[in-house]
Amino acid sequence: MRIAVAGGTGTAGHPLAEALTRRSHEPVIIARSRGIDLLTGRGLDAALEGVDAVIDVSNIETLSRRKAESFFATAGQNLLAAGERAGVRHHVLLSIVGIDKVAMGYYRAKLLQEKVVRTGPLPWTIVRATQFHELPQQLLKRTPGPLVLVPPMATEPIAVREVAEALVQVAEGPPQGMAPQLAGPRVEDMADLMRRLLRARGSRRLVLSPRLPGAVFSAMANGGLLPTETGARGTQTWDEWLDEAPR
Repeated sequence: MRIAVAGGTGTAGHPLAEALTRRSHEPVIIARSRGIDLLTGRGLDAALEGVDAVIDVSNIETLSRRKAESFFATAGQNLLAAGERAGVRHHVLLSIVGIDKVAMGYYRAKLLQEKVVRTGPLPWTIVRATQFHELPQQLLKRTPGPLVLVPPMATEPIAVREVAEALVQVAEGPPQGMAPQLAGPRVEDMADLMRRLLRARGSRRLVLSPRLPGAVFSAMANGGLLPTETGARGTQTWDEWLDEAPR
């Protein structure tokens, strides 16, 4: 099959393209670095010519609800419209477990992205997954200084390569609507993961995890980002990922 990957050079996109190749599919990478722009639609029609399915793992790094909603709405509508013109038979979206329970701005934007797909012109499947193993590392990079404040957050992290394999299997099959939730093998605390990551790298940065007021922080601390149904579970633990991760 010829399968397009929107956001094909990002954290999820690169292993997804590799997974498609391993399963003898032809990945079509949709990214600005390839001359294809989701926000303007430039290059989309040509990229989707002859494509059977689209897997959307595109992303924007922002905590602003307004910016994230603008990105996901515009990119999603352009991608779906081009997919309809090209005769795409299956649109697959990667989303996040718990976005309907934790009212963070970025998660509100992901809900809007899901709505764009659900009300769009193409048969669809939405796969909600828990946080990737890489998230603690990404959060540390965004937090300068010797002190790191991390509110209590229960998470069930999963290897991105396992998410990629699951997305390929979904794209190979018929549209499902909302697919079963995808999660990792073990519940962890985000602050503890960040401490273990810093120790492994010989860092003396201090991680504090104060309980903060507000519905968002309460929901994160009380399992709002954990799966609420049975479904596929990854096998690689976070500690196993840490042993393999580059220092």
